[in-house]
Amino acid sequence: MRVERTVYAAVAGVVAVGAALAAGEVVSLAISANSSPYFAVGSYLIDNAPEAVRQWAIRTFGTSDKTVLLAGMGVGIAVIAAVAGLLERRRVPIGSAMTVIFAIVGAVAATNRPTAETSYVIPSIVSGVVGVLVLRALLGFFRSTNKADPTLVDGLSRRTFISAAGSVAVVAAAVAFAGRQIAAASDAIAERRKLKLPVPKTRAEAIPAGADVKIPEATSFITKNDDFYRIDTALQVPKLKAADWELRIHGMVENELRLTWDDLMGMEPIERVITMTCVSNQVGGPLASNATWIGYPIKSILEKAKVKPGADMLFSTSVDGWTCGTPLQELTDGRDAMLAVSMNGEPLPLEHGYPVRQVVPGLYGFVSGTKWVVDWKVTTFDKDEAYWTKRGWGAKAPIKTASRIDRPAGLSQQPAGEIVIAGTAWAQRRGIAKVEVRIDNGPWEVATLADEYSIDTWRQWTYKWQATKGQHTITCRATDKTGATQTEKRTTPIPGGATGWHNRVLTIV
Repeated sequence: MRVERTVYAAVAGVVAVGAALAAGEVVSLAISANSSPYFAVGSYLIDNAPEAVRQWAIRTFGTSDKTVLLAGMGVGIAVIAAVAGLLERRRVPIGSAMTVIFAIVGAVAATNRPTAETSYVIPSIVSGVVGVLVLRALLGFFRSTNKADPTLVDGLSRRTFISAAGSVAVVAAAVAFAGRQIAAASDAIAERRKLKLPVPKTRAEAIPAGADVKIPEATSFITKNDDFYRIDTALQVPKLKAADWELRIHGMVENELRLTWDDLMGMEPIERVITMTCVSNQVGGPLASNATWIGYPIKSILEKAKVKPGADMLFSTSVDGWTCGTPLQELTDGRDAMLAVSMNGEPLPLEHGYPVRQVVPGLYGFVSGTKWVVDWKVTTFDKDEAYWTKRGWGAKAPIKTASRIDRPAGLSQQPAGEIVIAGTAWAQRRGIAKVEVRIDNGPWEVATLADEYSIDTWRQWTYKWQATKGQHTITCRATDKTGATQTEKRTTPIPGGATGWHNRVLTIV
């Protein structure tokens, strides 16, 4: 009986907190997705995690880091909720107090979001009330009226408890799922499906057949939207409609502007193929992708605003409050920096910034690639500090020359004989002049480069190797068109991108 009571109390705690979270999720739909207690706490953890923990998560889980965080939060909350149920059974109202603390943490996290309003506390308040009521109600099903000998009541009540707990759990899950579905069926998604894209008068140059080596396991020249890397701080993807989008331009400008979607559509769009790279990319990592973009030159928009002398930074802000500082020099020096609205022939995917994002060749995304951008402040680096800069990252961060081996797979077994080694290299704004390959400690051999599309895109390479039996290490390095060769020294991504030669070990049988 004692074990049974303990299990029931733990279950009551988990079900009560689950119901609380579901209630908070549904209420947040009427206020803001950012007011959801669960996601607000997750965002708070992302924003305030130690840099070492953040890098470990990206290195270990890659683009699945957010999924892992949410799952880990779920497990942690379930454990604490079970403890709350146990404590509530033994000493009322300790478990209820823990449930209230859950709600307070959610309210604090929600109201600390960059776009927070006073109403953001409401979902957490509702969560707390629902959690306490459900916990007390469930535990009441198996409290004895005999205070001298608290035991479970008769079998009927046990069945009633199981039925009640199960019903609450099912309803909570259904409510949370329905809430997610309602959010997923938002106007932004429906609008995107029907959105008519602008047609550039001049298209991007055709991609030569020789730019893509088309070898199995090698990187394709153009990255499909579903495969394009995604690194950002948004636990919930903003669902901003193009019809509601507006970009405020202010600060050190003579003409403050507010651009709407219709204003953009009245401008002259351009189409370009541009490779983007994340500063979090480790040596040989996958956080680089290449796409065809349609957008509007940032330089032309800044010319309309008339930047005042002395300004050196564009401080951009996302609709969810994330900030980014971009050197004005790199936005006005003739490169194809743009406000992009299309990616590979379709409107931007929601997770990649729909309806409007920044794309700037040659700069890591954390200093240039603001998604869901809604605010530009023209300023200086000594006056304003962006999200990642506050956390120790570099302020300007040009992309470093890099190369990686895509095939054969590391630690794989390969038959002796000719093996085609294939890889990718990039040095945006400089271009790749040469890639070299070394087997074990042998001499560096020049690889065959695929055709170059532009200095703003990556470049594929291949090398044919007559492999002999045994364990071997393959290493690659690239030289850009300025004559600078990648350094062998390995450094971490902080503060401005990792360095070092990529290698893979394999066994020839």
